[in-house]
Amino acid sequence: MAKKLTHLDSQGRLRMVDVGAKKQTQRLARVRGEITMKPETVRLIAANKVAKGNVLEAARLAGIMAAKRTGELIPLCHCLNLTAVDIDFSVGEDRVEVEVQACIADRTGVEMEALVGASVALLTIYDMCKAVDRGMVISQVRLVEKRGGRSGTYLRSEGS
Repeated sequence: MAKKLTHLDSQGRLRMVDVGAKKQTQRLARVRGEITMKPETVRLIAANKVAKGNVLEAARLAGIMAAKRTGELIPLCHCLNLTAVDIDFSVGEDRVEVEVQACIADRTGVEMEALVGASVALLTIYDMCKAVDRGMVISQVRLVEKRGGRSGTYLRSEGS
């Protein structure tokens, strides 16, 4: 038997899920993504020589701001009072990887906030570097860890 779609009402209309009866718990989501580029572009970022300024700090700020506004961007997503958003970067030879961790004590998870934060951080890197490298590719944006709530802990295995 097919699972009932709880986000639709009896007339097939979308609705926001009511989380009012759920217990508040500590929740965490970690997301990773990457942007591949020419090695020369990575060198410019690492040396802070991109014309628009400090790429990674701009991407960090943009990602945090985006995570905080997720409820305004994604239909039916709850507006959450995040307790923390941390964004870190790993600079490789031909790529920059971003990792976003979002935390909250609430009735619903923060996966969407972490996903939006990572996506906007990567888009900011693209925007700041597009004058020197239009061939950049954003990819592999994925949930790697989720903790808290009724469903417990999720950890992505390295092979998936």
